[in-house]
Amino acid sequence: MPAEIIRADDPQMLVRAREVLLNGGLIVFPTDTVYGVAAAVERPDAVARLYVAKGRPLDRPIPVLIASLDQLERLAATIDERVRKLAAQFWPGALTIVVPAQPWLPPEVVRDTGAVGVRMPDHPVALAIIRALGGALAVTSANRSGEREARTAEEAFEALGNQVELIVDGGTCPGGVPSTVIALTPTGITVMRHGAIDPAEIERALLS
Repeated sequence: MPAEIIRADDPQMLVRAREVLLNGGLIVFPTDTVYGVAAAVERPDAVARLYVAKGRPLDRPIPVLIASLDQLERLAATIDERVRKLAAQFWPGALTIVVPAQPWLPPEVVRDTGAVGVRMPDHPVALAIIRALGGALAVTSANRSGEREARTAEEAFEALGNQVELIVDGGTCPGGVPSTVIALTPTGITVMRHGAIDPAEIERALLS
């Protein structure tokens, strides 16, 4: 059955989004970078559906989007002070930081990496939906793996309209480029995906 589409400014939007997610469904919503497809992080069955919906390789973990910094403590087993420094400078924003994962996170999120990518998006609709589910959601880009990311609800529907329950139409995403993904090393950073933020800017922030 094709996904239900609801406008971001519909008074029932948060109610519907929360209902779908709590019941193990998948929803699509806008972020500051591209449209994302989300599952409740506490629902391994729903997170597993993200891989099927996207055709995503099983060795690629699913990032977690958060709505407040206190969620970082909930998700990360340890937090390097450099992580706090980068979060203070770049969140909310287009930087995903890979950190050691808390043991409660399901294998469907971390796979066999022992780590989780965390980001706080700079978009009011995304943040409102994440808050409605307790502050954290498993989210990846709303497209088939290997295909172009969706900047509009229409593009997301074309890619995943038969794989998700709900699409929140919040207009065109302002960024259009996925987040930069990094992991910290003893001497600096490893760039795991080049994206919206120049790695040189991240390195300068660490040195400041």
